[in-house]
Amino acid sequence: MIKTNKIFDSLLVLQCQSGNKKAATLLVKRWHKKLCKQAYWYTNDLEISKDIVQDSWSIILQKINTVKDPNSFGSWALTIVTRNAINWLRIHKKEVENLNTYKNDHKTTIINDHDDKEKTIALLKIAIKKLSHDQQMVLNLFYIEEYSVKEIGEIVNISTGTVKSRLFTAREKLKSILKKQKL
Repeated sequence: MIKTNKIFDSLLVLQCQSGNKKAATLLVKRWHKKLCKQAYWYTNDLEISKDIVQDSWSIILQKINTVKDPNSFGSWALTIVTRNAINWLRIHKKEVENLNTYKNDHKTTIINDHDDKEKTIALLKIAIKKLSHDQQMVLNLFYIEEYSVKEIGEIVNISTGTVKSRLFTAREKLKSILKKQKL
């Protein structure tokens, strides 16, 4: 199924490069939600994420002719969104810090004790939020988005060794955090 989607996306990219407007529309429909999730991962704000992705689409569609390997469209587009989100965070750093402080001061965690699965998921989410942003990002791309180590390196613009190191460190820290939480 995933391979079929990638082939279809590749075909759409080739058609976009040939000037087919309908193919561009289909590509946007297929990827917009995933790109919004990527931007949201950085910003934690739905509206800002949508704005970042909208700006990213203009870049993606302008530069789609530069994509040499249509099979790499997904990682190429995610890279653009990631860099735009990081740039947004850099520019609005003070605002983000103030908002995070406010959220942490007013946070209430609700864990439903009667359902062990929900409790485990809630504990895992809390533990992941305690990791560094870089570690959260590689965990998300690896486990949730199912990108390879090499693709993650390309998306985030780091070496595969750094990706592996961050994954290992994140897993070890998660183990430690989860052990402390269950005690």
